[in-house]
Amino acid sequence: MLRRPPHTSFILLIVLAFLTVPVAAIQIVEFCPDPYRTGEPDEYFVLEGEGGLDEVAVTDGEGTLRFPAGSEINGRVTVAREAKGFFLTHGYLPDYEVMDTDPAVPEMRGGGRLKLANKGDSIALLIGGSVAQEVQWPEDVAAREGQVHFLEDGIWDPHPRLLGQSNFSPETFEDVTVTLFVSPDCAYEVFERALESAEERVEVNVYEFTHPGIAAMLTRAADRGVKVSVLLEGGPVGGIPSEEEAVAATLAAHGIEVQMMTTTPEAHAKYRFNHAKYVIVGNESVLITTENFKPSGIPAFGTRGNRGWGAWVEDERIADYFSRVYRWDTTGGDLAPAPTGGRHGDEEGYGAYDLVFAPLTIEGTRVTPVLAPETSALVTDLIAGAEDQILIEQASIRNSTTGGPNRFLAAAIDAAKQGVEVRVLLDAAWFNIEGEKDNDEMVAWINEVARAEGIPIEAKCIDLDAAGFVKVHTKGVIVDNHSVLISSINWNDNSADFNREAGVIIDHPEAAHYFANAFEADWAAGKLIEIEGHDSRLALAVGVVVVFFILYLWREKRR
Repeated sequence: MLRRPPHTSFILLIVLAFLTVPVAAIQIVEFCPDPYRTGEPDEYFVLEGEGGLDEVAVTDGEGTLRFPAGSEINGRVTVAREAKGFFLTHGYLPDYEVMDTDPAVPEMRGGGRLKLANKGDSIALLIGGSVAQEVQWPEDVAAREGQVHFLEDGIWDPHPRLLGQSNFSPETFEDVTVTLFVSPDCAYEVFERALESAEERVEVNVYEFTHPGIAAMLTRAADRGVKVSVLLEGGPVGGIPSEEEAVAATLAAHGIEVQMMTTTPEAHAKYRFNHAKYVIVGNESVLITTENFKPSGIPAFGTRGNRGWGAWVEDERIADYFSRVYRWDTTGGDLAPAPTGGRHGDEEGYGAYDLVFAPLTIEGTRVTPVLAPETSALVTDLIAGAEDQILIEQASIRNSTTGGPNRFLAAAIDAAKQGVEVRVLLDAAWFNIEGEKDNDEMVAWINEVARAEGIPIEAKCIDLDAAGFVKVHTKGVIVDNHSVLISSINWNDNSADFNREAGVIIDHPEAAHYFANAFEADWAAGKLIEIEGHDSRLALAVGVVVVFFILYLWREKRR
């Protein structure tokens, strides 16, 4: 729905009201003017506060809504245009509705004239007939389809959030026991131990699942009475592989519910990609890994695969935290049964591998869950807080969509400017080095920044053959020999802002030492990318590096 901006007289009324009326205890804290459904029956707003609502109204300048007589607020109340449409999108009913579609939901007074425009409009809170709060778009918030606008610490939209996405707050847990592991060395055995310990339930959320061995672990759990459920991504890059359909069929045959997150006739998918990789084991523990459940990601004992990082976190509080995340993501209309059929792949992976690292169990750690999109800023905070050293091992690093280094790399460069030693190790699989703007060009650019600015940052691409890996797929950071990030968040804007991602930050020197040892082994197999030579591809790479570097310096000067 498109509409002209509010009339000048209405804007003047708002300005005068702000000059004379203090901010109310009740306020608008969330609204969505442009949902995905045809006709927008699920348009809604949320008020927060305490007290009676008889003197409270909400207006867009053309229609005004008032609450039924005697209504009160104690926390939050949600008002939707149509309760039934809101339920189809969110999986629960609102507190009030504008149009009468559900007898169980009280109807607002004032009729349906208030309907928020998509591209330009306003919503204002009236208390006792005076304007106490008003938000305009596109002036105060950026309008886009599916955008949920929300107020946090007095700031509108501190990070992007779309319809259906969660908004969990950061939490830190003390005195936690963790078992650390790396792929390809010892991830499989930790998975076996964790899943064999399950007694009541197992909840799995993973981007891709083609591993018959892990499927067998889950079916054994189901066969002994454990309730198992699995959530997958419904549209992975390249499509759903045949091997995943075979795994879904195997799981379903043992009574395991296997769903995928996808856009359906009922609801738009909550996230661009459901890219998390975690397993909740009962009420006791959580497995967090950087790897998909594939033979290369969690290789069978003694077989070659990806370099990945992981942790088995044994703590009821953290299990509860991730269970709440899982329940949120498995509620709503954007779920469908996973397709079944296909054929199983080869569990034996990619040949033999000489084991180096064993699992390590540490007690007394501090653990902070990290979620995208809502708490991905914890990653930049971790990097920005470094004082001595940052070790970064990533599958890939891509530029920001606005040009220049993405937020994570920019934070690392800023740390290097403060004298922090930074090393960056990237994957060298063909699909990450054969393009014109991928890992080898990124490594060359980082090293050129180091040379040009005289800062202690260095980057390499790994020698996969020397390391014995299929690829580097981890998304790991070690800071000051004390803190470790293990997550599914790729270093690009989409992953941080629009995907469901999951990880943990573990604070403990032994945890940092464990993964630093793995990093140093991988770094020793790395290749420093030089920008010397005369072939056409290298000349193109040099050009990309120069342009990128000039753009970066220009942006720095504008700060």
